[in-house]
Amino acid sequence: MPKNLIIHNLEVRFQVEGDDKGLFTILFNKHIQAWARLYEEECARAERSGDDRKLGDSGGHR
Repeated sequence: MPKNLIIHNLEVRFQVEGDDKGLFTILFNKHIQAWARLYEEECARAERSGDDRKLGDSGGHR
């Protein structure tokens, strides 16, 4: 897992009135899902990179 971002506690509150509430929800979900996908990809990339380094350190044996 990348060590460049650590969030221990996050609380976000929005007050949206009128017809924009549905649009806000749609856009928020779209962007938070995109962020989560990129974060998961970065975590997987970091893990693979760590695994590759372990292979080099052990002479090819795990």
